[in-house]
Amino acid sequence: MGTRAALLVHGAGGGGWEWQLWRGVFEAAGFQVEAPDLMPAPAGLSATRFGDYQTQVGDALAALPRPRVLVGASLGGLLALGAAADADAVVLVNPLPPAPWHADMPARDWPEVVHWRRDARLTGTRRAMPEADDATALFAFRHWRDESGAVLCEAQRGVAVARPACPVLCVVSDHDEDVPPAITRAMAEAWGADVLQTLSASHVGPLLGRGAADIAAQAVEWLNRAAKPG
Repeated sequence: MGTRAALLVHGAGGGGWEWQLWRGVFEAAGFQVEAPDLMPAPAGLSATRFGDYQTQVGDALAALPRPRVLVGASLGGLLALGAAADADAVVLVNPLPPAPWHADMPARDWPEVVHWRRDARLTGTRRAMPEADDATALFAFRHWRDESGAVLCEAQRGVAVARPACPVLCVVSDHDEDVPPAITRAMAEAWGADVLQTLSASHVGPLLGRGAADIAAQAVEWLNRAAKPG
């Protein structure tokens, strides 16, 4: 099928490490994979805005050869939608929803800096990752990072994006307390996107759970059908 490229965009408080299982599956399928860490603005997290991350995603995608796919999880899914015009396919994993679907999200208040690194607890990480093995949970506990509250507030207020012209796959957890599955399914139906419904019992399960590699393989199978080299 030839060389293809994939940009994997992580969620809030995480990093490119979240994609370790997916990276292995995609590279085995012949993809050139990039999974960078989103970087705060030079003035720090408190000064970081959604547009800072969006610019990084756009620049990273533009540096990849075509055909190229965008894969984003949670906040990374919303960022992927903002750059979808330059992608040949998009895979969204429990994405933070754009406008108007953001209005159905549970309301939350975010401080200037969300101290997920400082306040991390292994017990809390295990609760958030019920499907992960002990080693993965421990690694995640040690690698959570603080996040810009302003970025999360912007996402909560609603980010307008154009309906992607390329094929879109939405990967949906069966249970997700952060992004209710019904929201993602409603967006997919409105856009004519495909849905991969998983049995994952958490927001991060499709990336970090025991079934993550199988879910990634199903995403690759979808890409093989939906995204033709060009």
